[in-house]
Amino acid sequence: MKKIYLFLACLCFSPFIFSQALFTVGNTVVEKEEFLRAYNKNKTPVTNKEKALRDYLDLYTKFKLKVKAAMDLRLDTLQQLQYDLQNFRSQVDESYMNNEKELAQLSDEAFNRSQKDIHALHFFIPIGPAMNAEDTAKAWMAINELREKLQTQSTPDYEQLAKEISIKYIPVKQGDLGFITAFSISYEYENIVYGLNPGELSKPYRSKKGLHLFKNIEERKAVGKWRVAQILLAFPPGNRSEFIKAITQKADSIHTALVQGADFAIMAKSASDDKITYLTGGELPEFGTSRYDLAFENEVFKLNKDGDISAPFITPFGIHIVKRIKQTPVPADKSDANFLYDLKQKVQQDTRINAAREKFIKGIITQIGYKRNPAVKDAELFRYADSAVNINADFPVKPFPVSDKTIFSFSKSPVKGAEWLNFVREYKNNNEQNRAETNAAVFTKFISKAAQDYYKKHLEEYNADFRYQMEEFREGNILFEIMEKKVWGNAANDSAGLTKHYNAHKAGYRWGPSASVILFTCTSATSANESLAALKTGKSWKKIVEDGHNNVQADSGRYEISQLPIPADSKIVPGLITLPALNAADGSASFIRIVQVYEGNLQRSFEEARGLVINDYQNIIEEKWIEELRKKYPLKINETVYASLLK
Repeated sequence: MKKIYLFLACLCFSPFIFSQALFTVGNTVVEKEEFLRAYNKNKTPVTNKEKALRDYLDLYTKFKLKVKAAMDLRLDTLQQLQYDLQNFRSQVDESYMNNEKELAQLSDEAFNRSQKDIHALHFFIPIGPAMNAEDTAKAWMAINELREKLQTQSTPDYEQLAKEISIKYIPVKQGDLGFITAFSISYEYENIVYGLNPGELSKPYRSKKGLHLFKNIEERKAVGKWRVAQILLAFPPGNRSEFIKAITQKADSIHTALVQGADFAIMAKSASDDKITYLTGGELPEFGTSRYDLAFENEVFKLNKDGDISAPFITPFGIHIVKRIKQTPVPADKSDANFLYDLKQKVQQDTRINAAREKFIKGIITQIGYKRNPAVKDAELFRYADSAVNINADFPVKPFPVSDKTIFSFSKSPVKGAEWLNFVREYKNNNEQNRAETNAAVFTKFISKAAQDYYKKHLEEYNADFRYQMEEFREGNILFEIMEKKVWGNAANDSAGLTKHYNAHKAGYRWGPSASVILFTCTSATSANESLAALKTGKSWKKIVEDGHNNVQADSGRYEISQLPIPADSKIVPGLITLPALNAADGSASFIRIVQVYEGNLQRSFEEARGLVINDYQNIIEEKWIEELRKKYPLKINETVYASLLK
C-alpha cells in the first residue's frame, strides 16, 4: 500500500520535478522558454553573459509585475484593446499560413537566380482546346523539327527558321525575350530557362496554351537596379528617314553641350520629347533587367559610374541620351535583410508559392484531425450541389436532406452539408473562379478552404511562434495602458510635483554646447537644392516653405550640437548651412541652417528642461509603483533553472 501511495505522490509532483518554470509573479508562472525567446529576440553582443542575463531578468520580472497588475485590473477586457488585438491578428495570421521550409527553399532559389541575367529566345506554337487531332500532330512535328534544325545549324537565322516551319506545318511565333532574371517571366517558364546552360536549347514544353522552346543565348552578372535620366528625341510617325538626319544633328549638339557642362535636367525640360519625364529633369523610375527595350538597356548598362552620360543612341522610339544617377547592385550574399525580405514577399505573391501552399494544406489537414463521414456519400453531396447552384443568388440556399448532416469534421468542429452547398453555389456562380470543374474537384477545394479556415481560427494551438507573437502584442498593449494610468499620465499632469523635482535637481538640467537652428526636410534632393539656393539669397525660411507647395517643411528650435546631423569637421558658426543629406529609403533630403551658437553648461529653464524633467519624474513614480507591486505579488526566481541558462 505504501508503494502505491508513493507512486501516486510521484505522479502528483512530477510536473514540478520536470517543470522549467524560471520565476513566478504571485500565482503566475513564467517558463524558461518564454524568457529565452524574449532575451534572444532583444539581445545584443555582450562580453559578460551572466551579467547580461541577470540584467534582462530584472527587466523582464518588472515587465511581468506590471502585466500581472494590468490583468488583475482586467484591462485586457477593454473594448479598444480587444479590437486592437483582433486587428493585429488579422494582419499577421496570413503570414503563418504557409510551409516555412518550402518558402525558405523558394526564397533561396530566387536569390540564387537573381545573381545572373539570362538572354533568352522563345518559340511558341499555340494549341487551343478546339484544335483537332491532325493540327495537334502538326504542332508536335513542327516543334520537333524546329528544335532539330536549331541544334544542327551553327548560326541559325531564328526568324527565317520560324517562317519556314510555319509554311510547312503550322504558324510558329518567335520572339527575343531579352535578358530576364527571377520573376521576369512566369515561374513555369523561368524554371526551364534557368535550367539551361549558355547556348543550350530546351526540350519541347507543353503548357495549357501550347508548345514552347526556349534557348539560353548568353548570361551575364545581374545588373541590379538603375536610376537614370534621359533626353529623348522621338522619331515622327510614318516615313521618317528625311527627319533622322536633323534629329541626329540635334542630338549631337545636345550631347556636346552636356559634355561641356550644361545642366542635364534643364536640357531635358527644354529638349526632351518624353512627356512623362521631361518636367522632372528626365528622371525615369528605378528599373532593372527586362523593364525596357533591350537596345535601351544595353546602352544604359554600359555607363560605368554615377554621373556618366551616354553618347546619343537609337532605339525604335527615337534617339536617347542617358545620364546615370545611381546603380544598386544585387546583393551577392544574404546579409542584406531588406533585400531578403522583399524577395520573400515576391515569392509569396508569385505563382511559385502554389506548390508550397498545396504541401502546407496537406500537412494541416492531417494536423487538425480531418475525418470524413462515410455515412454521407459523394453522390448525395454532388446531386444536391447541382440543385443549389441553380437557386437565385439573391436568396439563401433552401434546406436539402444533406444540409444538416455532418459531412466531415476537424478536431473541434463539424462541417455541415449546408456549408458545402453554399460554397459550391458561390464558387460556380463566380465567373472569375469557375473553370467548369467537376463537383468532385470543387469538393476538394472546399475541404482545403474549410481546413485553412479552421487552422487559421485555431492558430495558437498549432503554431507556437504565432501564439507567442499574439501574447507579446496583448501584453504590450495592456502594459501601455497601465503605464499610462499609473506612471505617464500621473507624471505629466502633476505640475506641482514636476516643478518641485526641477527645483530640487536644477543643477542637473543644463545645456551642453547647443545651437538654435532651422531644420529643412524636402521631398527630393532637387527641392532641397532649390531651397538651399533660395536661403542663401536671403529668402525667408517661412516664405521658402510657403512657396514649396508641400515639398518643403521646416521648423526652428534649439538643440545640443551632439544631436544635430552635422559633419564632425564642420565649424559650427551662425549662418552655417549644411549640405543636403539624402534619405535613401524615400528619396527625401534634409539640411540645417545654424542661427545662433551657445556655449555649454548654461542653465535650462523649466520649459526648456520640461521633457527631461517629466522623464526623470516618471522613473521615480515607476520605481515606487514597482516596489508596491513586489509586495503585492511576491517574486520567486528558480535559481536552479536560471543557472541552466548560463551553460
